[in-house]
Amino acid sequence: MLTLSPRAHRRVYVERLASAEDSQCGERGSELYLELEKKVKMLVLFETAAGYAIFKVLDEQKLQQVDSLWKEFETPEKANKVVKLKHFEKFQDTTEALAAATAMVEGKLGKSLKKVLKKVVAKEAHEQLAITDAKLGGVIKEKLNLSCVHSPAVAELMRGIRNQMEGLITGLPAREISAMSLGLAHSLSRYKLKFSPDKVDTMIVQAISLLDDLDKELNNYIMRCREWYGWHFPELGKIITDNLAYCKSVRKIGDRTNVASMDLSDILPEEIEAEVKLAAEISMGTEVSEEDIANIMHLCDQVIEISEYRSQLYDYLKNRMMAIAPNLTVMVGELVGARLISHAGSLLNLAKHPASTVQILGAEKALFRALKTRRDTPKYGLIYHASLVGQTTAKNKGKISRMLAAKSALAIRYDALGEDTNAEMGVENRAKLEARLRYLEEKGIRRISGSGKALARADKYQHKSDVKVYDPSGDSTLPTVSKKRKIEEVEEGEEEEKPVEAKAKKVKRESPTEGEAETETPKKKKKKEKKKAEEESKPEEEETAISPAEETTKKKKKEKKRAAEVEPAEEAPVSPAEEVRTMMPDAIIFCFRNPKSFFLLQTTEKKKKKKKKV
Repeated sequence: MLTLSPRAHRRVYVERLASAEDSQCGERGSELYLELEKKVKMLVLFETAAGYAIFKVLDEQKLQQVDSLWKEFETPEKANKVVKLKHFEKFQDTTEALAAATAMVEGKLGKSLKKVLKKVVAKEAHEQLAITDAKLGGVIKEKLNLSCVHSPAVAELMRGIRNQMEGLITGLPAREISAMSLGLAHSLSRYKLKFSPDKVDTMIVQAISLLDDLDKELNNYIMRCREWYGWHFPELGKIITDNLAYCKSVRKIGDRTNVASMDLSDILPEEIEAEVKLAAEISMGTEVSEEDIANIMHLCDQVIEISEYRSQLYDYLKNRMMAIAPNLTVMVGELVGARLISHAGSLLNLAKHPASTVQILGAEKALFRALKTRRDTPKYGLIYHASLVGQTTAKNKGKISRMLAAKSALAIRYDALGEDTNAEMGVENRAKLEARLRYLEEKGIRRISGSGKALARADKYQHKSDVKVYDPSGDSTLPTVSKKRKIEEVEEGEEEEKPVEAKAKKVKRESPTEGEAETETPKKKKKKEKKKAEEESKPEEEETAISPAEETTKKKKKEKKRAAEVEPAEEAPVSPAEEVRTMMPDAIIFCFRNPKSFFLLQTTEKKKKKKKKV
């Protein structure tokens, strides 16, 4: 909202005077108004792409007819009767024009406009200034104390001046004005959008996508070419491993019979060329027609052309990356940086991502799978293919990828939002990362005690050969018995045998020793015999306790049986080996004699145990 102009105040004052009761006062007021109206003239500030133009309004009464004002600007002659050019300040270059236009768009008073207003308008302070922007009028009034007017009539006047600008402004041809208008429009739009033709990341997104597609197509074509020509000359694919050299060789050779008279020195080294010629003489391939060879050669031409175009596209992508994101290119390389920009959509979108997102960008599937299964999240995505991550050990890849993502996020923001186009920050950050990488790699071999700065000295290796002797004690599963214990057991056995012999001669006191003689029998006897011997011994002991007369009669009857039992004990004295054998279970002895039938023995013992339980 603007205050009323001095002219409007005067008009209101005159109207009040005219409506007063005193006719004389009303007549004086109207006369005063007409005099002031003759003296006060209006100036018009008109901005063009070439400079500032100040017009003087010749007939202000026509401004009151807003609806029919356009008729006064139908021709240049009519327009010259309404306004007249008073002063024109031309811009020196496009930079000055851009600065002036930018200041007017932001509602500020530029240096060039301030200079013009002081030079022209300030001389006639009583004149009004018609402007198109009310905000600019307020600034001019504050700084230069000039009365500014902005109304629908002024807007219609500006429209008419713009239509007849070529006839009103002399000294400027129409072609020059149009060229300056176009240049200023482009410069202003670039400034408002902060646009730079060198920073069009759309070209990078399309280039890296095309590069990936070319790699896939090249692989398919080369595989088809190798398989196709392999029917005719299969040995060539094993000798030449480079794909481009293979296609060039096939294109030059054609039929394998031509190899002997063909010079391949411009494609292959001498050793490989000699090997190819030798393999062609003893090749196992089949014969093919000339039409087949022609199609194979046409496919080789396609592979060679696509390879050349791919190298050209890679150079283009490298140059564009250095122009758009030089710091990111220094940090991670051209291909990885381009893939990051392509994955995010644009360089500005990538700059909005934090470092943690940049680190795992490209591994979204693995991230969500890890979150769903509650496992460890991935440590790296596309950034894994960077040279710094690739040259580290597997132990430090996670640390380096995290640090590289943090520095790359800063480089991306600097490239996207900064004004400088140099790569100094990227070079400094890469040097820091390389120093950190060296520290992590050398950390494991540094000395723990002392200053920790010097590398640890490794002792000279000395081979020590220890001759180990075989210990046979681990072969047997029997409990170990010392020699002294074995001798004592043998002596006790002999002492037990002596009283048995004496008892055999003296038949009177043999009842307590019968049980001892029976215990010396081997354990292989059946349980039934043991039970019978126990039953016989019990009544004998009872009889001895009852009467001595009965004992003598019964002993005489059983002398023959006792003599038969004592005789084998006398004939076969117990040896220490047999005693050890009696200590061993039957299953272990059987295993030593026949290890293969151990399983059968176990099954038979299980069956016996079941029968006993039943």
